[in-house]
Amino acid sequence: MLKPTYLTHFFYGICFCLAIIAQRANAQVVIGAPNLGFSQACASESFNTYNATFIFSPESALDASNQFTIEMSDADGDFADPTVIHTTAAGSVTVSPATISFSIPETTAGENYRIRIKSSAPIATSSKSVPFAAYYKIQDSPFTINNLVSTGAYCSGGSYLLSIDNPGNGTNDSPLQYPSLTYKWYKETGPTTSDFVADGPTLAVNTEGTYFVRTNYGTCTSNSFSNRVTISEAVSGEANATIVSSLGNPYCPEQGLTTLSTIGGISYQWYKDGNIIPDATSQMYLTDESGTFSVQVDLGECVASGSIDLVSELFDSSIDVPEYNEMSAEDSLWVTVTTTALNPEFIWYLNGNIIASATEASFEATEFGDYTVSITQTTGCAATVEYGFTIEEELDLFPDVEAIPNLISPNGDSINDTWIIPTAYVSGTDTEVIIMNNQGKIVLQTKDYLNNWPENDLKLTSINQVYYYIITTSDNETKKGSITVVK
Repeated sequence: MLKPTYLTHFFYGICFCLAIIAQRANAQVVIGAPNLGFSQACASESFNTYNATFIFSPESALDASNQFTIEMSDADGDFADPTVIHTTAAGSVTVSPATISFSIPETTAGENYRIRIKSSAPIATSSKSVPFAAYYKIQDSPFTINNLVSTGAYCSGGSYLLSIDNPGNGTNDSPLQYPSLTYKWYKETGPTTSDFVADGPTLAVNTEGTYFVRTNYGTCTSNSFSNRVTISEAVSGEANATIVSSLGNPYCPEQGLTTLSTIGGISYQWYKDGNIIPDATSQMYLTDESGTFSVQVDLGECVASGSIDLVSELFDSSIDVPEYNEMSAEDSLWVTVTTTALNPEFIWYLNGNIIASATEASFEATEFGDYTVSITQTTGCAATVEYGFTIEEELDLFPDVEAIPNLISPNGDSINDTWIIPTAYVSGTDTEVIIMNNQGKIVLQTKDYLNNWPENDLKLTSINQVYYYIITTSDNETKKGSITVVK
């Protein structure tokens, strides 16, 4: 018997290693079909996490670099072009059974999706899961159709087109902003029942009834649905054209212009208080006014008309003084504003500065200057109205002058602008005053002179003009002289 040598030991060692490598190379893992932890996947921005549990055997067959991948089929359950929705970290899953969480893509929409599990080392694929409904609700809030107008009409033999508003009105989140979405239209059959009518973003209606549309999220419940629109057939060639105000009615003008919308047609003409509004020929009209607005809509073979009494919540108010006022330095002016504003707040200003003590509807002004009062409605529609007025020192129209002046300068500086004569000759003294130009033409003749000549622009040139006066008192005393008018 031969004694083992070093070479024979080395040979046996090599054979053992090769046997181990061969065993590893032939090792396989079997992965069971994934068990779903849900019946349907109705995902949204606020929730998109789902679990799948699977078994695999033997655990020892997994290489340290192995990764498990979850693949999702198309909406019909076909894995010809699967979507990878999750891949585990290398060597992170080593114990069976295993549970993996995943999220569905935002474009997911269908009733027959499936998933399967794949391993990378060794390579193996599970059988597919049971089918399940899956939708990602990328838009899940109410939206508007027909510009939120609740009615529509079509001519006999015609149709009325309903469409989803894009981008919608106000805060309306139009689903048309998301190209992956599809839609289903319904016709109401009762207070809580309806029948499916058609797919698509628009619907041509030729049957009377009430219609609405939902975003197609299949068996998943959602809040992505439209307002209802009642469609009728025009009777005797006429139909009702409902008008809707986007800010409501009454509306708050502080929110901006309100949009008046009517039913869809071929052409439009808007009116206010019975008068045509030039160039108002669109389905919508913007306004910040109150009044009776009406519209005529050409539907093709017939016409529709409607009206709305639009009311602004802007309150009524007034002030009891004119824009310009005069008073003497010893006097004061009592000013009052009246208003229908709810819980009004009053702020008074003098020359742009707030008068801290003035917070009521009335104020006693004792100084000369420019005044402003603001009225703010603090309940309901927040609105503000302002009034401004000026108080100037009162001019003495009949100052006590001793002599009849022979020079005036009507340049608007309030100094020597008019011909002011002694009080013995002015209004109330039965004195006749005549003023003539240098050609003898009478420019003023009165027995009620108010120290106010000249009242009109004399169109002065660079050359001074000379006028002549004759003053005749009640006892026939006469005064004559000249008046030089300088520029």
